[in-house]
Amino acid sequence: MTPRQQSDRILIFDNEGIKAFALQLKKIRKREGYTQSQLAFESGITLSQIARIETARINPTLSTVFTLARTLNVPLTDLFNFELAPKEK
Repeated sequence: MTPRQQSDRILIFDNEGIKAFALQLKKIRKREGYTQSQLAFESGITLSQIARIETARINPTLSTVFTLARTLNVPLTDLFNFELAPKEK
């Protein structure tokens, strides 16, 4: 990839999806009886990162999502059990 092609790349940050994921994670964390601090400690993810995920300020990596699902002992599908509005044309 040339420098020109790299600079033309667009970062994707789906605010609606990130917010829906954040709400779902928070709901599941509470349901499973974890505080943010406990989840951070047991998952090895920093407390500040947990907080940023739950407030939809960051887009977590797949590896982070996998770690959260394993730590919470829930199926991965539980974390993504929410609806997204169709993409506008």
